[in-house]
Amino acid sequence: MSDSPARSTLWVLHGPNLDRLGRREPEVYGTATLADVNAACAAVAAEHGFDLVARQSAHEGDLIAWVHEAGDTGAAGLTINPAGYTHTSVALRDAIASVDLPVVEVHLSNVHAREPFRHISLTGAVCVGTIAGLGVEGYRAALRFLATRAG
Repeated sequence: MSDSPARSTLWVLHGPNLDRLGRREPEVYGTATLADVNAACAAVAAEHGFDLVARQSAHEGDLIAWVHEAGDTGAAGLTINPAGYTHTSVALRDAIASVDLPVVEVHLSNVHAREPFRHISLTGAVCVGTIAGLGVEGYRAALRFLATRAG
């Protein structure tokens, strides 16, 4: 896993509270920690010959800046779990729309089977796809898709 961007990178961005995975509502989000998720993502990226940049923040501005950075550095693709910002952040939605980069939105839980406010995704509308409810496997699937798409 790399913390610095390169042209042969896949990016994974995690939004607020995902640093609490493994402790936060395991009946909803599972028992995997953020380190487990990132390790799974790094393994998939490596299988396809890519480095991985994985970052997490509870701060909307950090996520926006990192979306821009991924786009500006020519990343092969971006997987994002905006967490609560999925349903609230026009700014993050606009950042995703502003980059020439395939983005896949991922959610560990099935947001469509949860509270009604979680059924609306502002960010998903500007992504090439959305994966929800598959746990860590959703991240793996998103990265495999992006790696294959990048050729």
